[in-house]
Amino acid sequence: MHKKRSRPLVIGWKEFVDFPDWALRHVKVKVDTGARTSALGVVSYELSHVSGAGMVAELRLALHRRWPEKQAVVRTPVLKMVVVTNSAGMREQRPLIETRLRLGGVTKLIRLTVTNRSIMRFPIILGRTALEDDFLVDVSRKYLQRKQ
Repeated sequence: MHKKRSRPLVIGWKEFVDFPDWALRHVKVKVDTGARTSALGVVSYELSHVSGAGMVAELRLALHRRWPEKQAVVRTPVLKMVVVTNSAGMREQRPLIETRLRLGGVTKLIRLTVTNRSIMRFPIILGRTALEDDFLVDVSRKYLQRKQ
């Protein structure tokens, strides 16, 4: 999917990313090295079985806290259902999806679990699995890849 960089790209603890497969640009994410998996916050989602395609999720996204009424709808295949321990220590079953992420000069395929993060400050968390091999996080800084 992408060629490995000789050195990891240094990013801050929060950044703006693009999701090219979904035509979404300039989405604020929190980089969370304490989380193994990445999480995509949705207002709601519906799962359905599509003949020949398996399970598909229709995701309703509100990616800007200032404009919660501005929503995007994305349809994407579900790889499988997984059980995740959330930040409150509760176990919950979530759909696992896959899409391309663009951050700075790096575009890579990542996996995200789908959940309602409406009470959280950031709609998307990038965990260690999405960061490995390509990024080095400077936790004292933010938005290092702005307008790259």
